[in-house]
Amino acid sequence: MPGSAVSDLAGRVLAGRYLLHGAVGTGASGRVYLAEDTRLKRRVAVKVLHAALAEDTAFLRRFRAEAQLAASLHHPHIVTVHDWGDDEMPFMVLELLEGGSLRAMLDQGSHLTVSQAARVGRDVASALEYAHARGVLHRDIKPANLLFDEHGIVRVADFGLARALAEASWTEPAGAVFGTARYASPEQARGAQLDARSDLYSLALVMVESVTGRLPFAADTTLGMLTARTLQPIVASEELGPLESVIDRVGAIEPEDRYPDAATMRQAISDAADALPPPGPLTLAGMVDRADPHPTTAAPVRAAPLFDQDAAVVDHGHAGEQTVAVKEARPPRPPRAPSVPGQRRLVPWIVAIVIVLTVALAAAALAQVSSPKQISIPGLTGLSIAKATEQARTAGLQVAVGKPRNAPDPVGTVIEQDPKAGAFTGQHKVTLVASAGPANVEVPNIYNAPWPDAKKALDTAGLLYAANPPTAPSETIEAGRVLQVKPAVGASVAPDKQIDIVLSSGHAPVPVPDVTDEKFGDAAKLLVAKHFKVQRAPQDDFSSKVKKGDVIRTEPPLNTPAPYGSTVIVHVSKGPDLVAVPDVTSETIKQATIDLEAQGLVVGNVRNYRSQNSVVVSQSPNSGKVLRGSMVDLVLNPRSGGG
Repeated sequence: MPGSAVSDLAGRVLAGRYLLHGAVGTGASGRVYLAEDTRLKRRVAVKVLHAALAEDTAFLRRFRAEAQLAASLHHPHIVTVHDWGDDEMPFMVLELLEGGSLRAMLDQGSHLTVSQAARVGRDVASALEYAHARGVLHRDIKPANLLFDEHGIVRVADFGLARALAEASWTEPAGAVFGTARYASPEQARGAQLDARSDLYSLALVMVESVTGRLPFAADTTLGMLTARTLQPIVASEELGPLESVIDRVGAIEPEDRYPDAATMRQAISDAADALPPPGPLTLAGMVDRADPHPTTAAPVRAAPLFDQDAAVVDHGHAGEQTVAVKEARPPRPPRAPSVPGQRRLVPWIVAIVIVLTVALAAAALAQVSSPKQISIPGLTGLSIAKATEQARTAGLQVAVGKPRNAPDPVGTVIEQDPKAGAFTGQHKVTLVASAGPANVEVPNIYNAPWPDAKKALDTAGLLYAANPPTAPSETIEAGRVLQVKPAVGASVAPDKQIDIVLSSGHAPVPVPDVTDEKFGDAAKLLVAKHFKVQRAPQDDFSSKVKKGDVIRTEPPLNTPAPYGSTVIVHVSKGPDLVAVPDVTSETIKQATIDLEAQGLVVGNVRNYRSQNSVVVSQSPNSGKVLRGSMVDLVLNPRSGGG
């Protein structure tokens, strides 16, 4: 699907709050950015999902539910979800973990020891135990979803996201489905109902790969790999040591043959770890943007060529090869020729040079011994000046603070240090440069611009604004365009400055003028002068008060505020509603009543009434036209209508 890929959004502000910096990770579902929460002044990670997902109603519905559920999970080995939203594309705001992922470690050729794998596996199982107890399955345990903080503590990411993506109707980028299938359980391959034991199987695959660098059941095709898992259990190699029995149990084909839950697996890993030495520190990959170009193929280990210190000559002419020159067997030397006088004169000079070099080397060695103790420089960037100064002094260093410099980092955060972290120095001094905050930007010229265009300009400048600005009427600016900007256009402000926007709601409502008793043509001219559109009612109305051709009323009524430029319907009189009076003399009172009502008239006073059969001898009025609903008086024959 076009647009499914995530474009580079560096510099974009999401939800008027999260300023995106560089990308630090790319995956099947989206891209992760280092970002700044401008409201709370802290660094976070923002995962922006593919733009095409914003058009998928089913995905958005599931994403909101799963994101809310993921945000409710609070565990030391689960990535904290700070926030989530949908600003033209769905995103999640996560805690920032700077140690990188297990996937990045494996891709750079760093494998875990069995002790390290036990520690990581136990912690992940603990996270799954917590989530499963709350009815949340992960469904996508893989190395890319296991992240580390700067201390090497593992966190599980993307809880619930796999389920939301499963309901999406979009087409994933090439390799995205394969990447997930690499760690799918047999029941996932069969399309069966999943439970907590499916996550445990995927964790077993990850643990095996983390130690051996090889993924069980790897095949040339995804179908072949998944088919193999439905036919064979995971059989751990001897490389896994005490973890071998754990992997064999949780790698069973049928879920009922595995550990019943994550708590049991966690305890089994802990028991195995008791027979192992303490784990050493992990070789963290750090935050880098590494997309896996071949998600179904394990990355090869690229070992650097070893330097042979005994080689006489190294030939660099052939890439990837080392050629060592070997001394050739030489024939016996011929007898030495007698020395000449010039050669003898060189001997004292050579001896002198050797003595001078020896003295110089001795002096250098003495200076080295007497020089100040070398100190390793700690990493101080990213800390506040106060915290960095404290750590530097604890390490035995003097601190010099350079002139602050504009940077995207919060004010007072160390952005540069000299010497760099990891260097050794005998000067016992480090110079720190702090951030003065982002450089000021100019408020863009968005006056009279459509609101969508104005938002893009403000996002580009890194400025904040209300998602739904207030509105005010304007006689000159069209509705939906920017009416007011504060600070004013062109002002120099901090990039996280809140810009107050007022949008035009269009012209204020206009009261409908009084056009009653006016001829229709004259009334229309008065209404048009007030910028109304005029429409005559489909049928004129009878009126006994307004003469024919004059305006009776309008819709909306007179003096009622109506939208500027809206349509006013005009009702015109066609005069009074007159009906002819029928002659009902010589009719019975019963028949006379029927005939009068049929004409829209009403029987008035009746004299000499004896019964319904009494005969009318006179009526008033007796002819002509009268208003509909008028009364007709009747006089009956007193002798008629008798019993």
